[in-house]
Amino acid sequence: MRIDDEPAYVLHARPWRETSLLVEALTLAHGRIGLLARGVQGPKKQLLRAALQPLQSIRLDAVMTGELAQLRRAESQDAAPRLHGQSMLAAFYVNELVLRLAPRHDPLPELHHAYGQVRDQLADAAGLAWALRRFERDLLDALGFGFDWTCSADGQPIDPAARYRLDPQEGPLRLLSERNAAERRGLATGAALLALAADQAPAAADLASLRPQMRAVLLHHLGGRGLKSWEMLGELKGGS
Repeated sequence: MRIDDEPAYVLHARPWRETSLLVEALTLAHGRIGLLARGVQGPKKQLLRAALQPLQSIRLDAVMTGELAQLRRAESQDAAPRLHGQSMLAAFYVNELVLRLAPRHDPLPELHHAYGQVRDQLADAAGLAWALRRFERDLLDALGFGFDWTCSADGQPIDPAARYRLDPQEGPLRLLSERNAAERRGLATGAALLALAADQAPAAADLASLRPQMRAVLLHHLGGRGLKSWEMLGELKGGS
């Protein structure tokens, strides 16, 4: 099968043998695919190597010959965002999530769109936490694991003043009994869930309450095996 002039984002690239690269890309029409890019070393291949860096938006031609496609052409569509510090680690987190959760060869145009959005927002350190929560929401939706953020698991409207645990299968479960302060802090506020539903950034405290619950849901779908990026981002305030 030929893939022609396909929009894609580069998720990961690593050397293979002496002159080639193994590349993972998120395409619009074919989902996540693996690519073998042969002979990319040398001064005449500088533009091609630059096009195959993580976060780069490209258009590609390839031939699918099995699990891996043979890359024939890749051209950059813009300049990949130049990130540093926390933003760079957040980009690593986003790419790792997609690599771990998005199946190969399964078209997910909604995920491709969501990736493009979060990629453009990674450089904004002030809005980074909200950008990541939105991407996690959109990733779950694209994979068929999302929730109705306006209703609890029992069908009742979300109460902005209440606290909720996110069950990976059932959705938001309201805290019905009083618990100690530490346990309550680990639960998401209803206001935060409604903010996700409305796609409007909540107050800082509500936004922070989403992080542990979204991570628990993602960990379930990751089969209980965490991400390397969580270890790195865990020490950074406002990370993933």
